[in-house]
Amino acid sequence: MKFDIFEYTSKGGRSYNEDAVGYKTEGGRGIFVVADGLGGHLLGEVASASARDTVIGGWKADTEDRAAWLSEIIETANSNILTIRNERNKTLKSTAVVLSVDETKAVWAHVGDSRLYYLHDDEIAAITEDHSVAYKKYKAGEITRAQIATDEDQSSLLRTLGNEDRHTPQIREWEKEIVPGDAFLLCSDGVWEYIRDTEVLIDFLKAKNAKHWAELMLTRMMGRIEGENDNLTILTLMIG
Repeated sequence: MKFDIFEYTSKGGRSYNEDAVGYKTEGGRGIFVVADGLGGHLLGEVASASARDTVIGGWKADTEDRAAWLSEIIETANSNILTIRNERNKTLKSTAVVLSVDETKAVWAHVGDSRLYYLHDDEIAAITEDHSVAYKKYKAGEITRAQIATDEDQSSLLRTLGNEDRHTPQIREWEKEIVPGDAFLLCSDGVWEYIRDTEVLIDFLKAKNAKHWAELMLTRMMGRIEGENDNLTILTLMIG
């Protein structure tokens, strides 16, 4: 399996960047991570970097049960952030979305509101569900999906890494084989709050490669940003 990958992260309108992004591939297999740190004063940056490094550092290409591994590595990432919190006597937390691709299979996990989009057969086949109060309101019919991005509770997260009790990941093992032409988008909320689901698909269908896909979405976002915007991080993956 061949991967076409592009990653981009920016501090946006903030004074520093608390997002982290990274990936590692080997022999047609790969691990991909986006994390969004919380807490401020650079501690969010420490938390997100710790989450990313724990996942990528613990990945082995020949892991068989990847769903179980994702559960274990996210538990380890949470413990590592808690250790840093105790050492510094400061509160620091992070979201995380992680994708594991193994030849023809994909498994992903997330904690918080960083998202994964899976595109298959020229449509969006799956999107992760945010662990936030705003998303709960959407599911209850109190707001529309588009209103999640601007809802007053959008940043009120129900699960995060760096939390003793509420850090359990939601894990999904895709039932069908992934095939050439499939694609994945991993991003922080600084991206998805400015772009609609259908636009993710439209820009994918226009794109020549993973970089072009990201550029189309970023260009679309830039026309909508007013004033100070959050850090933004995007990772696009096309299956060759």
